[in-house]
Amino acid sequence: MKITILMGSPNRNGSTNILVNEFVRGAEEAGHSCEIVDVCHANIHPCTGCVACSYEGPCVQKDDEETIRGKLLNTDMVVFATPLYYYGMSAQLKTLVDRFCAFNSSLNRRHLKSALITVAWNADDWTFDALSAHYRTLVRYINFEDKGMVLGYGCGTPGMTKRSRYMREAYELGKGL
Repeated sequence: MKITILMGSPNRNGSTNILVNEFVRGAEEAGHSCEIVDVCHANIHPCTGCVACSYEGPCVQKDDEETIRGKLLNTDMVVFATPLYYYGMSAQLKTLVDRFCAFNSSLNRRHLKSALITVAWNADDWTFDALSAHYRTLVRYINFEDKGMVLGYGCGTPGMTKRSRYMREAYELGKGL
């Protein structure tokens, strides 16, 4: 299976990256190929709502969205990887997700598998409620097949993450695909 990971953390050495690397290790050991797309350092502009794409592209904006679109339309699974920023995904990842409207029907027809990998400093039981609800809504709307979520409670620093059970969970999510 070909897996595309949309890396929504601007911190290349942070907790999100640590869990993604464990997911990739497990997935590759299981025989899958993985590609990490660095959404935060890509040139992606916000959707303007012009609807010139008629919800099936091309988008009038000329940026890296077109390249990422090609990757998503030629993959079997998409993984949304993001730190929790004010109870949602990072702005950079959300900007890309908003641009999905330019190829919405094509994404729907692909029936991709999906997963969410996220981390937060907070460890309250409600910490991921809003983000996981948003992810589940995307899964339903875009006709993804959810393969799981790794919700890294209390992973505010790389050290905290490396000592957590979430490294194993991320690895096992990848390995179990």
